[in-house]
Amino acid sequence: MADRRNGAAWLPIAALASLLFVVGPILLSAGTTLGFDYGAYAAAALRLVHGQPLYDTSVGVSGGFLFFYYPPPFVLLALPFALLPASISTVVWIGAMAAAFFAGVILLPVRRDVRWAIVLLGGLSWPLAYSLKLGQVGPLLFLLFAAGWRWLDRPGRLGTTIALGTIIKIQPAVVLVWAALVRRWRTIGVAALVLLAAALVATLLTGVSTWADYVEVLRRVSAPVTTPHDFTPGAIAFQLGAPEALATAVQLGVTVAVLVAIAWTALRSPAEVGFLTAATASQLLSPVLWDHYAMLLLLPVAWLLERRRWWAVLIPLATATPIVLLGIVPAAIYPIVFGIGLVAPPLVAARNPE
Repeated sequence: MADRRNGAAWLPIAALASLLFVVGPILLSAGTTLGFDYGAYAAAALRLVHGQPLYDTSVGVSGGFLFFYYPPPFVLLALPFALLPASISTVVWIGAMAAAFFAGVILLPVRRDVRWAIVLLGGLSWPLAYSLKLGQVGPLLFLLFAAGWRWLDRPGRLGTTIALGTIIKIQPAVVLVWAALVRRWRTIGVAALVLLAAALVATLLTGVSTWADYVEVLRRVSAPVTTPHDFTPGAIAFQLGAPEALATAVQLGVTVAVLVAIAWTALRSPAEVGFLTAATASQLLSPVLWDHYAMLLLLPVAWLLERRRWWAVLIPLATATPIVLLGIVPAAIYPIVFGIGLVAPPLVAARNPE
């Protein structure tokens, strides 16, 4: 018992040390790449201020500098940060994303030691460090998914979190599929109202044509096989030398399997497992799967650790910062850990019903 208490006492120290000595150097050494993605958000917000179009419809591939691919209402979130002095704007945004990650950890409906374990694993993992370095919105989605998990039986709050996630990035709308399968109509209704209100505000500020521009940009950048540095299963197959047709078939097969997993867990697993499966699937179904998306796997890992499945720590440790920077792990590790994060909770729940 004393050893367990000592371990629990050291866990917060180790967790904070991982952020200080692993994530900290990544941010300090970022140079001009610090806030790479935030730059696109801020640029779009400033175009809104100056009455210019939000989107560059000539963009042909995802990942370019200052290219904005997010739903029109998202620009309203970035606007207050973009209006700050340029000397502090990026740092304030990244600080807000770090705060979102901590807030998400606090909201996780798990034991205190599991929360500290998630901070430790996040601090050690490349996806969180890289997400913060870029100023990406992953920590914000982590917060919203964690809030949705905690408020799973509060339709108003759950619907709002799903809607806000969809406003930030379109992928969280996949969670509404789970909600429909389990007949959570009030949740869907609240989400629809929030989305409608956000869409109306964005339309008033940016114009109706902005939505057509958004659809065109999505069409141009949604290439799940041929996008450089993409980590979708199809893209990995293509990078390993598979013909584009075969790689496309792989991607299609995985997409169908993920959709089946959403339906299966919605109908056969506890509500929180169905929700977490849909949240994980929302990233795996994205036509472009960046490595920093894997920080959201801390959600199913938290669920597994709460049930004392300690092997789950291997999911984020497989993409720990040191081994990623040393090039030890292959690119294929990302769809693999996403697959494990997708199927592990429903399998554990099926073997050990509560």
